[in-house]
Amino acid sequence: MEAMTSMALGFVTGFFTYETTKSVVVKSWSVGIINRIVQLLIITYFVGWVFIHEKAYQVIDTGIESSVMTKVKGFGRLNHQVMDVADYVYPPQGSGIFCIMTRIIVTEDQFQGRCAESQPNFNCSTDEDCYLHKNTLLSNGVITGVCRNESGGRCEIEGWCPAENDDVTNSTTLDVLNFTIFIKNSIRFPLFNVTRGNFPSSMTSEMIKNCVYHPEHNPSCPIFRVGDVLNYTGQDLTSLTEKGGEIGINIEWKCNFDRDIELCVPKYSFTRLDAPFMKNQVSKGYNFRFAKYYKTENGTEFRTLHKAFAIRFDVMVTGNAGKFSTIPTLINLVAAFTSIGLGTVICDIILLNFLKGAKQYKAKKFEEVSESQIETSPSLESKPSIKEGMKSSCDSGAISLSISD
Repeated sequence: MEAMTSMALGFVTGFFTYETTKSVVVKSWSVGIINRIVQLLIITYFVGWVFIHEKAYQVIDTGIESSVMTKVKGFGRLNHQVMDVADYVYPPQGSGIFCIMTRIIVTEDQFQGRCAESQPNFNCSTDEDCYLHKNTLLSNGVITGVCRNESGGRCEIEGWCPAENDDVTNSTTLDVLNFTIFIKNSIRFPLFNVTRGNFPSSMTSEMIKNCVYHPEHNPSCPIFRVGDVLNYTGQDLTSLTEKGGEIGINIEWKCNFDRDIELCVPKYSFTRLDAPFMKNQVSKGYNFRFAKYYKTENGTEFRTLHKAFAIRFDVMVTGNAGKFSTIPTLINLVAAFTSIGLGTVICDIILLNFLKGAKQYKAKKFEEVSESQIETSPSLESKPSIKEGMKSSCDSGAISLSISD
């Protein structure tokens, strides 16, 4: 019972205690140098990285609002025909994602009916062989389950006939490399209510007609040559036009509204978006199908099917804007001043554990005073003795402790 009472009393006494800072001046070259180096590193980090590089004194708007309009121009030959952008470019709306076709496989005069499948993996000798392929999605139509021997043993399909044969070899066009892409991009930073465009308002129509983008000589021109864009990605143009691919055009806006707003201009970068799949055995490049529909004189519908291999362009807009604000500045200043105290923590660890005078420093740094000691303490006229190697600081009442290195 007495033990429990003693424990409870000790807990209460320990809970109602007060700790106050006691200053101990340690005159040690090594500890002093470590303290100043740590403080210098912390100050350098906050000034150089946090405030100058990361601009932590600013409020940042990352909710960029963007609109992209594109227009492609050019002529070229494909499948022995001269074609323009109405034939090459899909879709024609001029949005931020569009395709320029480089190779087309055409299957003409397809009518609804039944015919033999064109793909060799649907070879058959009996109807049972075709029943194994029923409900497949890899054919050019619905498998009926009939083996058509007159076509060399191929399963019959119901759908658009004749079936597409995409194993044919046809020519590609390199004329697309001379096509040009006009990009019109407007952005708005809603936090600051600032709108900008990707080319200066002073640019005339004559200047736009005659300019071509170059990252150094003409970075503000909104017209990009397709061949240049592909060269910036460092890709093989022959394989790109043969199988197609996906190219990203990134428009990056990083604006500092503490400076002149006219310095808020975009930077362009280019990348191959489907690069992770280039070494795959399947699903290389980029292709899609579309059809053109017609009717005979008696009203029967037929179509011409196109399988197009194309270079797909994705225009992406990213960025942020910043401007000075008092609140983030004060928050980061407080964090900087607080972090400077880290030097004191490191020096305390060294003094309490690694130096010769660790016990002496510990005895002077930590001291317990009870109320009874305060009541029975000698008068202010009697001064405590100071051992050799210690002296009293006159300005703050701190104890100066000399530790030899």
